[in-house]
This record gives sequence, structure tokens and C-alpha cells, in this order.
Amino acid sequence: MALNREDILLQSKHRFPPLRQDAVPRQRLVSYLQRSHAHRISLITAPAGFGKTTLLREWAEQCESPVAWLALDERDNSLQRFLLYLNQAFLTLDPQLGGIGSDLLQAGRLPDSPLVLTPLLNELSASPQPLFLVLDDYHSVSDPAVHEAMEFLIAHAPPVLHILIASRSQPPFNLARLRGQAELLELSSADLRFTASEVESFFRLSMRLDLPADERLALEMRTEGWVAGLQMAGLSLQGQDDSASFIASFSGANRHIGDYLFEEALQRQPAAVREF
Repeated sequence: MALNREDILLQSKHRFPPLRQDAVPRQRLVSYLQRSHAHRISLITAPAGFGKTTLLREWAEQCESPVAWLALDERDNSLQRFLLYLNQAFLTLDPQLGGIGSDLLQAGRLPDSPLVLTPLLNELSASPQPLFLVLDDYHSVSDPAVHEAMEFLIAHAPPVLHILIASRSQPPFNLARLRGQAELLELSSADLRFTASEVESFFRLSMRLDLPADERLALEMRTEGWVAGLQMAGLSLQGQDDSASFIASFSGANRHIGDYLFEEALQRQPAAVREF
């Protein structure tokens, strides 16, 4: 028996990522995201390691309405694959959603995205309760056809649908229009930086390190509240006899930070950029 395209989709891309038991609660940001029900789209934009996914996961844990999750990667950078996963994400909310769109996607030639999305949007508009769609790692997508499909989805989303996007860069949508219509909720790296109290909680709860206040402040200033930087510092501090001297010399040349940037930044660049 031939496999349908839906049979070979990764179901794990629709599962909420695990939330660490020792993660630092970020209730101030979760409370801000809880206002997303009053906006068409919520956008979290920050470089790697600022805790975008963790924040969305913490928010989803407290959300009282159904949440569909889709974790994107470079393999989803085609319109048909993206729409298949998007359709499947809505099916996790209700098995009755997306049936017409799914049939169209199985056709030999991919129709225009509005033809696929219109039946889905019509079905969503009949929902008696708010529905939330999370698109994580949207920066993985560069296909203009996918961006056009998202523009259509956002422009014609019924009032019950609210979209939350996490990305390392701003997607090429008409954000100015959304801002002007008060339809956009935004968080940036400046918002996601750890505060002094969050830095203290991070080292105490997550890293099991009891650092003096002046050393925490020094690390906060050196990392500018960058969560991944604090994580690398905490790992390097494990077993250090002289934490003050280490913190004084801590910089981007640290081995853990170098490894992180190599894996998360350099390795994800196109071959020409890596060669340069």
C-alpha cells in the first residue's frame, strides 16, 4: 500500500518540547504573551540562545485554550511541505479541521495556497473558542511562496485564530500594517534578556551555583543577559576554585561559547558564507 504524504510527516514536530524542571520561571514575559488573544499575531524575535522556545513552551503550559505547535526546520522550506505540516498542526486541535485542504495538497500539482487555506480558514472561523498556532524557528523558512501563504493566513485569519511566531530574524511580512492596526504583539532580544533577579534564580536553580551578588552582576553585564551565554558561563564555572578570576576573564573566546556559536550560527549558514 502506498504511503500518503501525511503518513511520513514527523509527528514530533507537533509536540510541545519538554520544559525543564529547573527552568527559571519567566512569568513577566508569560503574562505579556497572555495578551496575545487580543492580537492577530505575536512575534518573538531574537538571536539563538535567548530562550524563545522555552518561553513559548511556558506560555503554552498556562494557556487555557487549544494550542497547535509546529517546529520548523530547513527541510520545511517548500510550500507543499510547509502546508502539509501546517494542515497537520490544525488537525492536532480537531481531527475535523483541514480535510478539504489536505485533499488538495495530495493532488499531483500543488494549487495556489489561497485555494488550500481558504477551506481551512472557513472551518476555523466556526470554532466556538480561541485557537492558538505556534510556529517555532520560522527563520528556517526562506521560500517566498511560504511567506506569501503566511501573509494570506494572517490577513484572513478569523478572530478566533491567534498566531505566535518565534524567529531569529523578522519575517518578511507587512509588519507596519499590523502595528498600525494594533494587531501585532512583539518581543525582542531586549525583552528576553535575563534581569538581575532572573540571573540569580538561574545560577541558583538551574546551575546549582551560589555566586556572590557582585559576580552575578559581572556575568550579567558581560553576557548582557543572554541566556545561552549565562549557561556557558555556568558550565565553565563548575569545579572552578577561583570563580572571581574566571568571571573577570570570561569572554566570547570561552570554549563553550565558541562551540555554541559554531553549532548554532556558523553551521546553519549557506556554504558560501561558511567558506568566506
